[in-house]
Amino acid sequence: MSEEKILVTRSSMPDYEEYIEAIKPLWETHMITNMGKFHRQLEEELKEYLGVPGISLMVNGHMALELAIQSFGFPEGAEVITTPFTFISTTHAIVRNRLQPVFCDVKETDGTIDETKIESLVTEKTVAILPVHVYGNVCNTEEIQRIADKYGLKVIYDAAHAFGIRYQDRGIGCYGDASIFSFHATKVFNTIEGGAVTFSDPKIYDKLYNLKNFGIRGEELVVDVGSNAKMNEFAAIMGLCNLKHVDSEIEKRKKIYDYYINNLSEIKGIRLLEQRAGATRNYAYMPVYVTDEYGCSRDELYEKLKEKNIFSRKYFYPLTCDQACFKNKYKNLDINNARRLSDGILTLPLFSSLSLQNIDRIIEIIKNVLL
Repeated sequence: MSEEKILVTRSSMPDYEEYIEAIKPLWETHMITNMGKFHRQLEEELKEYLGVPGISLMVNGHMALELAIQSFGFPEGAEVITTPFTFISTTHAIVRNRLQPVFCDVKETDGTIDETKIESLVTEKTVAILPVHVYGNVCNTEEIQRIADKYGLKVIYDAAHAFGIRYQDRGIGCYGDASIFSFHATKVFNTIEGGAVTFSDPKIYDKLYNLKNFGIRGEELVVDVGSNAKMNEFAAIMGLCNLKHVDSEIEKRKKIYDYYINNLSEIKGIRLLEQRAGATRNYAYMPVYVTDEYGCSRDELYEKLKEKNIFSRKYFYPLTCDQACFKNKYKNLDINNARRLSDGILTLPLFSSLSLQNIDRIIEIIKNVLL
């Protein structure tokens, strides 16, 4: 049996010739940044593809979230209710805006924020809710919006995992006051590095433009204190190329995902996460929940796979609130579901070119790890 190394993910890329042909105009104009022709084109095409009223491209998903939060002008020290079961970027974006993350537990069934526990965390200092569509599993947007409306809060979704997903026949980026997407190389759709903020209020576009371009609005005019978070033209062109193929990439991922499901669903102790009714899927990840019934721990399974040159990922472990940078500040939180998921979830390799033969290798180890 082949011992070919299998990584947890692999970047989707267009044909080499397609990308090289697409970037040729850059050598003619030498215009490679500052919201150029291809940047503007990608914004328009993504707006249509995602079905959103407004979009602003960014250099990466983290800056998209950090600037999206900043665009609302929350007072320093205000509280944002969020989830600890996410990539560290979500929490860092709150903290770097000098706001306080308030961690809400998640639902053990799907990893998304537990909407039944949000309201008890609202205080007079709360200004926003920042939920995460984990692995593309859609949050309970209706209940989250009800709570936000009741208390006058903003809702900013971390939709880094949810590219292309639709819920109740609307693009997922239409929900809340803003949503952010990551176009990192490991995502279903990538621009090498990149991200975007989607929104419905057109005023947010101008604010984000200022924040990502030093506040410059003219040759001699700077109207705001901003950063530099612009997407360059090489990245935009990669996005334009990949956007042409993203539907076929998702379809390939679906076949792999379904193959996994058909072979893993009957294994005792291996649990699959639930999906929200009314939501489409992008098959970005293949998470399995290794429960106590399995016979060995998630970490032991991770090591067994690694011994066979198969590299899965403990995603997300540790929880963001348990990372060393927070120095045990959140040690005693009531987030039991999040902690169980963090100790039990393993994301298996999933990318469009993963062969069925290699999936069989992975499944065989999971089935026979205790033999």
